[in-house]
Amino acid sequence: MRPISSWPLTTKLAVVVATLLALALASIGVTLWITLQLDGGAAAINEAGRMRMQTYRAALSLREAPQDVGALAAQFDKSLELLRVGDPVRPLSVPWNGEARARFAKVQQQWQVLRPVWVDAAAAAGTVGAPSSADVVREANAFVALIDAFDSSIEAQLARWTSILNAVQIALLVLAIGSAWALLYIGYLLVLEPVSRLTGGLARIEAGDFSMRVEVASQDEFGQLSAGFNRMARNLQQFYADLELKVNEKTASLETERARLAALYEISAFAAEAGTLDALAHGFAQRMRRIAGADSVAIRWSGEGNERYLLLGSDSLPRFMIDDEQCLTSRSCLCGEPRTEPGARVIPVLAEGAAVLGHCARAGYMTLVSVPVILHQRPLGEIDLFFRDEIRLSAQDRDLLDALASHLATAMENLRVTALERETAVSDERALLASELHDSIAQSLAFLKIQVQLLRDALPAQTDASVARIVDELEAGVRESTGDVRELLVHFRTRGNAEDIEPALRTTLRKFEHQTGLTTHLSMQGHGLPLDADVKVQVLHVLQEALSNVRKHAHAREVWLEVQQTPAWNFEVRDDGEGFDAQGDTRGETHVGMRIMRERAARIGARVLIDSVPGAGTCVTLSLLPHCGAASAAAASLLTEPAGTELAPV
Repeated sequence: MRPISSWPLTTKLAVVVATLLALALASIGVTLWITLQLDGGAAAINEAGRMRMQTYRAALSLREAPQDVGALAAQFDKSLELLRVGDPVRPLSVPWNGEARARFAKVQQQWQVLRPVWVDAAAAAGTVGAPSSADVVREANAFVALIDAFDSSIEAQLARWTSILNAVQIALLVLAIGSAWALLYIGYLLVLEPVSRLTGGLARIEAGDFSMRVEVASQDEFGQLSAGFNRMARNLQQFYADLELKVNEKTASLETERARLAALYEISAFAAEAGTLDALAHGFAQRMRRIAGADSVAIRWSGEGNERYLLLGSDSLPRFMIDDEQCLTSRSCLCGEPRTEPGARVIPVLAEGAAVLGHCARAGYMTLVSVPVILHQRPLGEIDLFFRDEIRLSAQDRDLLDALASHLATAMENLRVTALERETAVSDERALLASELHDSIAQSLAFLKIQVQLLRDALPAQTDASVARIVDELEAGVRESTGDVRELLVHFRTRGNAEDIEPALRTTLRKFEHQTGLTTHLSMQGHGLPLDADVKVQVLHVLQEALSNVRKHAHAREVWLEVQQTPAWNFEVRDDGEGFDAQGDTRGETHVGMRIMRERAARIGARVLIDSVPGAGTCVTLSLLPHCGAASAAAASLLTEPAGTELAPV
């Protein structure tokens, strides 16, 4: 059997309440039963009194109305029977005991003796032999004395029941008082005292005493609460002991998050301010190396088809890697793997170094982290982080690297879009100028050509030779001016291809061949970053001006255009014409073509070199700085004049 201390609190309270309720119900039951006995005994006493009255009436009737004796005897029989069996309706019951039963038996026995005598005497009333009145009175008094004795026994029994009732009522009073005290004491033991212990324990815990433990005195609900309190205090004590460590860890975590947010803000601000792809790439590489804690960083741009990866910018990368990895074929090394989904890859260098170029292992790197630069699921390139130690990236580190790469992709796209917008604005303005030139100067020149022809036809046959020479010079000047205007209109409508300059160069050479009949050759070498749209326009105009000079002055038979894309863009226009003395020639003072070429080159951060030897042809070289004008949203130096004010070469 389980010990009482292990009973649940509800069971304990139920047992206490049930016990007190049982005692109360038992006391009430006893009280009701005694009260019922007293009520029945009182009714029996009344019935016994009626029997005395009936006895005297029967004795009196023997002398005055003998005919009523039989009815009175019958009533007396009913009273005896009623006393014997009782009446639950009234209620009426004799509180029987030995004395009451003996005296009731005497009453019955004496009645059995008197009844026939009195009945017979009533029948013989007025005759000889009837009992005298004195005998009847004497017998009646003796019988009534028996009834009184029986009545006295009932009264004595009722007196005892009354005493018992009083005792029970006193017991009920004592029980009520005792139950109240018992309930208070049991409530204190079972509820108040455990609550007091828990309250005291909580007060000490609140005061910082985490070593506080409360006594588990039972297995009931309060015992479970006490055990839970002790577990809570033990955990609090352990947590408090580790609190400083946890605070330091949380502070370090918050500092890491702050550093990441600061890095994102710094990169965002820098990307928004970068005006050229070269500045963007190198500045981003420097910041990326510091943020990621890398030993070196390389930013690579992938062309169409992602077959080649060009080195766009780097920081702390060894010189031999910069020279040897200007252009990497896709999958020829650990770098350069086209991917359309974000996610940094951690690549152990030594584990895979034998199957690739081996530059990373040669430089002493042990780990490469490759982060794809993706815009709208289109790979633009990748960011390569080089580490001399083995590293592992957490999920937060990967998210940060992906976010930084996303900022780089967005900045590159913004630069490209801005350059396209500028090129479009300039081209639209130039088209408008071309329309104006076509509708004004070109028409005027056509009119002058007709007038010169009419003038020639109007001259007489014997015209002075000087006049004819002047007309010829007028016709040649008009024809040359018309050719210049046509060439200018072609130049104004020239636009670069959105992705590559080679189609625009071929188109320009075809037009040149059509105008001059000269043979042209185009040579493209290397793989470089595409030029910005507005930079391509300036390059095309410089080359067109160089070709225009060949048409006007070189008297050449063939023209060569050689393009070198790496390590920097270089355009060379070479002819086999008569050449000139580049050092001593003064045509630049009157011909503005060369000056305009140099001005255009200066606007895009490039330079123009002219090398010519009389009788050996001329070579015009346009050289761009490394990454100058590479595909971004802006060139190294953007056009500075307002759209529509650009002048054509003369």
